[in-house]
Amino acid sequence: MSLSNEAVKFLQLYSQAVAKSAAVEGVNVENKFAIAPPIETKLRQAIMESDSFLKMIAMLSVDQIKGQVVDVGTGKLLTGRVSGGRFRSALGIGGNEYELVETDSCAAITWELLTQWANSGNVGEFTKLMNSAMTRNFALDILKVGFNGTSIADTTNPATNPLGQDVNKGWLKLVKEKKAEQVLASAILDPTGATAGSYKNLDSLANDLKRNVIHQVHQSSPDLVVIVGSDLVTAEQHRLLEAADKPTEHEAAQKLSKSIAGMTAYTPPFFPADQMWVTSLKNLQVLTQKGTQWRKAKNEEDRKQYENSYLRMEGYAVGDLDKFAAIESVTIAEEPVV
Repeated sequence: MSLSNEAVKFLQLYSQAVAKSAAVEGVNVENKFAIAPPIETKLRQAIMESDSFLKMIAMLSVDQIKGQVVDVGTGKLLTGRVSGGRFRSALGIGGNEYELVETDSCAAITWELLTQWANSGNVGEFTKLMNSAMTRNFALDILKVGFNGTSIADTTNPATNPLGQDVNKGWLKLVKEKKAEQVLASAILDPTGATAGSYKNLDSLANDLKRNVIHQVHQSSPDLVVIVGSDLVTAEQHRLLEAADKPTEHEAAQKLSKSIAGMTAYTPPFFPADQMWVTSLKNLQVLTQKGTQWRKAKNEEDRKQYENSYLRMEGYAVGDLDKFAAIESVTIAEEPVV
């Protein structure tokens, strides 16, 4: 399918808007160009705002490729005294370092889809769709890697690693490497209690993580949340609804996806379906090096698509390892055959 004349006109206007918004008027956006510093923040903000979960975690800019992770939301005691001197307590945890790697994102939009968007006859709507196609998909990729990343490959393979497992080390992998005792390998959910060492429900499982894995100084933190896999929530809701014979019990089943063990619960996109984490949302960090963000937007005629690229140095970090607890695999016990 060829590109319609209307789509060509809108693409030209879009390319001009990309250059203007990046504060680099006069540059050819088909060539790789650096984004001006104030616009780096705006681009990251646009990506954050495109997903409701992503905008709740910490997306920070840093100066160096490698450095010490700083936890600005620490729960450690910062107040005291020293006889004959001044009391001091540093933010951050010794040895908890971050490292950024080159990260390249590209949203390719086919001519067919571009022509459909141009048929609206509204350049403003066309531009909105173009921007959304980039920011929304890049945001979801950040979450995919953050929740599932295990390694950093020189050449990534999305066919064998569809969740970006080889793009970067995500939050769980980093905690396992830096403080393995914060991550439990497995657990069993058995509402009958017949399985030895099992948990009867998600409340008891989350409460155990909070009381026995999260450091004592953080256990009463009001910002602790439960991040839980969709399979676990679905199974628990099904069990509660099957057993419910009162309106209040139905209501409890419906609220399960919002609150577990007295903590706000989230099931974000691409979170492993059989995992549970207890932490604070701002403890999950995405770090980008200042001055390393590059853009390129080009109509690739040979491939019949418009490619919108975003290159930067990026990585993940957990602000306070003691404020993170997880179970890597939760198995749901099979119900006995009656």
